[in-house]
Amino acid sequence: MAIHLADKLDTGISPQQFIDEMQKNQDEFKSGYEQFAWENDSDREFFESLKFRDDLRVLILAADWCGDVVRNVPVVFRALETAEIPTEVLILEENFDVMDQFLTMGGRSVPVVIFTDTGGYVLGKWGPRPEHVQQIMVRFKQENPDREAPDYQEKMAECRKELIAAYGEGTDHHAVIIKELRELISGF
Repeated sequence: MAIHLADKLDTGISPQQFIDEMQKNQDEFKSGYEQFAWENDSDREFFESLKFRDDLRVLILAADWCGDVVRNVPVVFRALETAEIPTEVLILEENFDVMDQFLTMGGRSVPVVIFTDTGGYVLGKWGPRPEHVQQIMVRFKQENPDREAPDYQEKMAECRKELIAAYGEGTDHHAVIIKELRELISGF
């Protein structure tokens, strides 16, 4: 069944509003945003070429408390700014109806970057984290299905350390996100 989000277009906030209204992690988010740089001309040129497409819209489910949002969304914002694709942020806690259509392994994980056409039909999505990082969480969930297990939180803390390490140093993950977004967008 195709997902249709026409009723959500023009209901979110702008990327700048999201940044301005952050209650948590604002400095870290801004730092990632300011540190972004195109790793290669080919990627930059690809996103610049999207300026001529007026058939795409983006909704980003996000929450300022989420580490993956802080690491990933600044890169997404920069790519979409270059592409001049109209982009809105939907705050997770105000949009569970949308979130529940984009669960990750049955859970509410953000960010979710949702690409639609102008009519709101979903073309594709990215998130909540780069694929190589997400695989760590997939493995963890498979190995630890019982959230009530006495050692679950301890194991989750170890998993989080592994996730952070997988992101790499500094802005290492930026180019990976750009590559994954480019591959996704190239399909529509």
